Amino acid sequence: MKTGLTLVQLAEELTAQQESKRDFHAPTSSLSMQTDGRFQLDTNSGKEQMPATDYAHAQVASRLSIPKPYYDRMLAHSPALLSTNVNHWMSEKQGETSLIRTLRGQVRAFLSSRYRIVDNQDLLAIVLTELSEMGDGIRIVSCNVTDTKMYLKVINTKIEAAIALGDVVQAGFTLSNSELGDGAISVEPWILRLVCLNGLALKDGKQRKNHAGRANESTDLYAIDTVQAIDNAFKLKIRDLVRNAISITTFRNAVADLQASKHDTIVGHPAKAVEVTAKAIGLSGDESSLVLNHLIRSGDLSRFGMLNAVTRTAEDIQSYDRATEVERLGSSVLYLPQTTWRAISTASN
Repeated sequence: MKTGLTLVQLAEELTAQQESKRDFHAPTSSLSMQTDGRFQLDTNSGKEQMPATDYAHAQVASRLSIPKPYYDRMLAHSPALLSTNVNHWMSEKQGETSLIRTLRGQVRAFLSSRYRIVDNQDLLAIVLTELSEMGDGIRIVSCNVTDTKMYLKVINTKIEAAIALGDVVQAGFTLSNSELGDGAISVEPWILRLVCLNGLALKDGKQRKNHAGRANESTDLYAIDTVQAIDNAFKLKIRDLVRNAISITTFRNAVADLQASKHDTIVGHPAKAVEVTAKAIGLSGDESSLVLNHLIRSGDLSRFGMLNAVTRTAEDIQSYDRATEVERLGSSVLYLPQTTWRAISTASN
């Protein structure tokens, strides 16, 4: 498990970000890119030019249907040509409004005006209130805010089970949110293995709340109590996501699956088994090498050993975003079809 920030550090960073955020709703056709790759925005202070993050550039490329490799090539080697392309296609977006999100003097998101802003600081306040009411067994064991997402990884120390003698796991969940359109608010079941502090995220498509909403409608159309009711309803949905995040049934089923995975042994060559696994779940070559190292060091040549080698690798990965995704890929190993696992377990040079 990658630990990231402390909760205090997370709160301090979110406060600092909140103080430097600025958002703009503007006609898409009025936005323009300069010949040096910066964007020009019409603000209350007049026209301002700002550089953009890689993520914002990717959103612009997608929105204007410019192939990303070609966009990147122009940005690196011919920014004037890129600005000509961008400005032409921006001017074609008549009648369309965009939401531009900026932070610390950089454009960080280029979004539809329908995008409902859910700032990390506001979400954290809602979640912490709910966690405080869930009992003294609740612990935040890892959290972070990256360029694209905020994460909280939470466990309930009172809900635990043994995979084997002395190998205890506890139930929890991972909450993530993107202020930039990189996915919905998500709450997924998560399991912490105490013997090595590996985290295993279980995919759950039902625990999500989209950002799309009625952001393009003027609140002047609604009475104050209507606006408050809409906001309160949203807070209640987040409350329900958090309250339902730790499912005893989901946890027990996962524990049973983990126990069963210890009997799926690797009878072929370990290195080849890791190679086939990496291809099946989407690991890079460097990540595959790390998995092999952890698998051999553990001495556990089973499906259980393989998935733990994957989740242990998450700790070695520099990017917190990717580390969290690799924790999710651990559950992909657990739930591989038997035909795929058979190919892994019998793979040989």
